[in-house]
Amino acid sequence: MNIIKLHDLYFKPYINKAKLDIIVNHLAKQVKADLPKDEVPIFVGILNGCFLFAADFIRAYKGNCEISFVKLASYEGTSSSEKIKNLVGINEDLTGRTVIILEDIIDTGATLQEIYNIFKYKNVKQLKVATLFFKPDVFKKELPIDYIGHSIEDKFIVGYGLDYDGLGRNYPEIYQLTQQPKMKNIVLFGPPGAGKGTQAEFLKDMYNLVHISTGDVFRFNIKNETELGLLAKKYMDEGDLVPDKVTINMLKAEVEKNADANGFIFDGFPRTESQAEALDAFLADKGEQINAMVALEVPENTLVTRLLERGKTSGRTDDTDETKIRNRFNEYNTKTAILKEYFESQDKYYGINGVGSIEDITKRISEVFDKL
Repeated sequence: MNIIKLHDLYFKPYINKAKLDIIVNHLAKQVKADLPKDEVPIFVGILNGCFLFAADFIRAYKGNCEISFVKLASYEGTSSSEKIKNLVGINEDLTGRTVIILEDIIDTGATLQEIYNIFKYKNVKQLKVATLFFKPDVFKKELPIDYIGHSIEDKFIVGYGLDYDGLGRNYPEIYQLTQQPKMKNIVLFGPPGAGKGTQAEFLKDMYNLVHISTGDVFRFNIKNETELGLLAKKYMDEGDLVPDKVTINMLKAEVEKNADANGFIFDGFPRTESQAEALDAFLADKGEQINAMVALEVPENTLVTRLLERGKTSGRTDDTDETKIRNRFNEYNTKTAILKEYFESQDKYYGINGVGSIEDITKRISEVFDKL
């Protein structure tokens, strides 16, 4: 889940689909448990917001039932207008029926009041209300709410049927209103020898960003014997891969150290999709996001020649063996292919021609930076 922009506002992740499924299934079980075994209720969804919730709810309800809808409106922008319009009513004969209202969210209670007014003369057997979300801090009515999925603060939310001026209903998760992101955060990627370390040094000065190199972070934590460094060293000494959680916590600590930064250049991280998802979640929780993955693209044979030449003076043994160099490329290509797809799906992947002078490559990257 990433920060999304709808019209002029920004929304950060709040409740994911897995948690929503748990809430909806629990509500359906509660309702089923309260009804007689042979009861066939009629569920009435309040449009437009409840359509996703209603669909998932009746699928989770393990019993015979009917479904209908009534359309009411009480929102203008991000606040409740409390001016309710009964736009579409229901035509079914509800005499002697058990009716259960399905609401996406109850805040001031204005819509709920209108619901009770509508059903006052329907001669129903019983009327109950089940709401996915409830804002107790702003609820102004003395009206019964029989089933509450999740109580939330009085903050504007979108997604899963809820909208901001028509947009946002199609998202399968819930997002919460937040401030416009202030940072420019870049994932800088490139195969061994592509020169991303050199580019990162230029770019961090040009844009006043903090350069976070995974290798540097590991070496710092291990050298200074931090708690995370000792934990990472333990895995490394045993010949095991350092778990994602340890790596991510190191990166989080670096970000927290520079809370007032204009943004970050992440160098060598993320390396897996799970790391990318964790980084997205961490930044989104702070109201920030990854703006782009910038990948330096250089032909493999050019890089092999470059690394073998570098190996003559660098003292790095992994730069002197062509077989080892190509193995490093295989590992990079395998991981990058996954990450490329991940960031492309968010329209955040930018491939940069990494052949040419340092100045030329910096200029190409800057053209991407300036657009973000």
